[in-house]
Amino acid sequence: MSPFSIFIVEDDEWYGELLSYQLSLNPDNVIEIYKSGKELLQNLYKQPQLITLDYSLPDTNGGELLRKIKQQTPDTHVIIISGQNDVTTAVELLKNGAHDYIVKDNDIKERIWNAVRHIHTNQSLKAKIVQLQQEVGKKYEFSEIIKGNSPPIKAIFELIEKASKTNINVSITGETGTGKELVAKAIHYNSIRAKKPFVAVNVASIPHELIESELFGHEKGAFTGAIARRVGKFEEANQGTLFLDEIGEMDLNMQSKLLRVLQEREIVKVGSNQVQKIDVRVITATHRDLSEEVRKKRFREDLYYRLLGMPIKVPPLRQRGSDIGLLAKFFADEFAKENNLGKMTISPEAQKKLLQYAFPGNVRELKAIMELATVMANAQVIEDEHIIFNAATNIADMILEELTLEQYNKQIVKHFLEKYNQDVLKVAEILDIGKSTIYRMLKKWE
Repeated sequence: MSPFSIFIVEDDEWYGELLSYQLSLNPDNVIEIYKSGKELLQNLYKQPQLITLDYSLPDTNGGELLRKIKQQTPDTHVIIISGQNDVTTAVELLKNGAHDYIVKDNDIKERIWNAVRHIHTNQSLKAKIVQLQQEVGKKYEFSEIIKGNSPPIKAIFELIEKASKTNINVSITGETGTGKELVAKAIHYNSIRAKKPFVAVNVASIPHELIESELFGHEKGAFTGAIARRVGKFEEANQGTLFLDEIGEMDLNMQSKLLRVLQEREIVKVGSNQVQKIDVRVITATHRDLSEEVRKKRFREDLYYRLLGMPIKVPPLRQRGSDIGLLAKFFADEFAKENNLGKMTISPEAQKKLLQYAFPGNVRELKAIMELATVMANAQVIEDEHIIFNAATNIADMILEELTLEQYNKQIVKHFLEKYNQDVLKVAEILDIGKSTIYRMLKKWE
């Protein structure tokens, strides 16, 4: 434990030595004795953690000295020691910031020992809290949690750093499984809001009729089943960050209510008329093209621009080149360590197989693939046969049927359109054909 600095201010030399001896029984305490208020103030720049202060000093009043101590070193604990058991004075001193008021009697040794021990405990707890907060910040340091050295990821790091320095809203786009929530966490935990809550909500997973209650909260009896008052996600994230994942799934009615909250910076619980001010940074994410949703009247244009803020597009894994090998090794090593499987290596053939795959499920899919490969591997070496692609298996199943080439093409295109929510541009990129070819096929099949 680090040294604990204590100043004893006592004009009675014998009593000062008595207190010093008692407190020195704890070897962590470092004691200095002063006989006047003037001496104390001259040495206050040393910022002791605790001062025991005789209320009746020859050169000043204990209450006045307490006020000066709190002005110069507000975090210093002050214990007042007095020869008088004056309740009115004690209450006044405690109101003005004294930690305790102890009377000079036969029990003073035990009382002051317990008071100092209590302060020690509180200081240790505060130090642990600060350490944990720092560890949380380190945990989400973006260059550590988001693995990669490719140019697209380095560009993301630059945007995260810029976003972390301000309170601007951030809109994150990217395919499913690319790590959009990790980007949001990296921004929050490197911002001035890092010590406040980060609250994540997946809009797509909440029924439309419950989303308002989920976000804004509700009062008891607001609707059938509301058996107790509920705190909403906005209130939960107050002074911190609210991450709204899959924002493109929110219906138009709820979009208008969200817009009002963002404009007015206040919420009203379902079933209440009371307005509550909030201070929340909003980060959104979606796999949809919101500008296209706006064009199709499925997303409010005014809300779109309110949320847009700093746009960050997370690249799909297939565009990250060498990051695929880096991430594959990271996931394999992490899974092997968690399961005591020893250090894993990936054969050149397995690496080549990984680099040739499009990863429609992105980083999330790669993680699942590498965990399975680590289990299947022999002698800590992951070979190409241990790399199993689910999407490839699905297409292989199609070929078991005896169909015409036209029918195979139809099933393959249909498979990828369903997988990517009818996103023709994405499917064209994956299959390496023109989007007009897909449109022509679809028209023909109709």
